[in-house]
Amino acid sequence: MSEIKKEIKIPPIKEGIAIDHIPKNHALKVAQILSLGKEEGMVTVGMNLVSPKMKSKDVLKIEGRDLSDSELNKISIIAPDATVSFIKDYKVEEKIKVQLPKKVENIVKCNNPRCITRHQDVSTRFHVVNKKPLKLRCHYCEKNLLGDEIELI
Repeated sequence: MSEIKKEIKIPPIKEGIAIDHIPKNHALKVAQILSLGKEEGMVTVGMNLVSPKMKSKDVLKIEGRDLSDSELNKISIIAPDATVSFIKDYKVEEKIKVQLPKKVENIVKCNNPRCITRHQDVSTRFHVVNKKPLKLRCHYCEKNLLGDEIELI
């Protein structure tokens, strides 16, 4: 008996964004960053999709949406290899790869209970020490945060 392959297609959007190459099981974190529960247009979430490049990946398509620089920076922390396609009239008008900035400000929370950012009204600031695996260092207390320890504000 021959095996029947079924392909699941994600419907196209007229205008909006598509975020591709999100690490598997991270699409919902990206959706949370973007507050997607409040969207008016169609939101498509693809999780654990087969990818020759990443073996498995997640994808988000959001109709009628754009991204701010702050949102792009937050996405770069959760999905450093993500690409964002800006779609107009069903066509990709521009495609960018997210870039992890050298300094991350007001995006990540320091988990050191003695850090000044936990006790005073001071903006958080981290320096990117390493991109893979992701390692951030607090500007104030010099505590290093690794991958899963990183908590977004």
